[in-house]
Amino acid sequence: MKLSEMRELLAARGIQLTKSLGQNFLHDANQLRRIVEAAEISKTDKVLEIGPGLGPLTELLLENAGEVLAIEKDARLVEFLREHFGTEERNADLLIGVLVGQPKETCEPNRSSAFHLLHADALTFLKQESRDWSDWKLVANLPYSVASPILVELACGNRAPKKMVATLQFEVARRLMAQADDDDYGILTLLVQLDFEPRGTLKIPADCFFPTPDVDSACVVLDRRAQPLLPENLRANFVKIVKRAFSQRRKMMLKLLKMDWPKEKLDAAFAELKISPQERAEKLSLQQFTALTKSLSTVSHCKTAEINARSYIK
Repeated sequence: MKLSEMRELLAARGIQLTKSLGQNFLHDANQLRRIVEAAEISKTDKVLEIGPGLGPLTELLLENAGEVLAIEKDARLVEFLREHFGTEERNADLLIGVLVGQPKETCEPNRSSAFHLLHADALTFLKQESRDWSDWKLVANLPYSVASPILVELACGNRAPKKMVATLQFEVARRLMAQADDDDYGILTLLVQLDFEPRGTLKIPADCFFPTPDVDSACVVLDRRAQPLLPENLRANFVKIVKRAFSQRRKMMLKLLKMDWPKEKLDAAFAELKISPQERAEKLSLQQFTALTKSLSTVSHCKTAEINARSYIK
């Protein structure tokens, strides 16, 4: 879809895009092709797209994938997508059958269609119920306002997609790709990299979007790890440690962790892992955080309740 076509279509339907929904649509055909190529899509793939907008990326996904689920919040765009792709809007409850692999008869009619359209707030939909995305790939130009929580919501656990290829703010992309001691290294880095390996970024100029955003953008490629770094029963402690360690970046993490774990257990764990008592969180690698989680998880209990990964964004 050319920029001129996008402008004409929006004008004809009286649709004014809003910043509150993060509506900056990628229209550059070359960039769209690069995103699809980075996702390495085949006809055996099921693809989740969040925020399809007017569907230029959706077109390419349908050409290459076996099945596409698009989640769109804006009812005006849902109406256009339904007309353009000749599909019915999907009810969330009916789509559960598709997502968890129930027989097709449990889903709404039009079963031969490769395109499923859901009118919903994607973040709310993802939070409502734990669903198995392990056979899916996320390929999306994510709304910038909710890109980070959507990625965290999808990335956590053994039901995460096998690959995530997402276009988002360049600042967020740097955080996803960061390593220990980088300025952008922090909570988001660790919560996503626990389950995903960053493979690279594609810088996308602002003039490839309409309207032109005030920030730079990039597409990140994240592959799910072949082997998890932590078992499921230790994930909550990992999140708790990371959140507490980065709660005050200028403070030594040992002092911060004393709010949750007994001093003697912390001293023993830091000594065992050869972590300096004066170390700050941004100096520790992902591997050191997972090792610390395993060591501290031998403690029978900590002082405060578990912290949910979803609550990390302030």
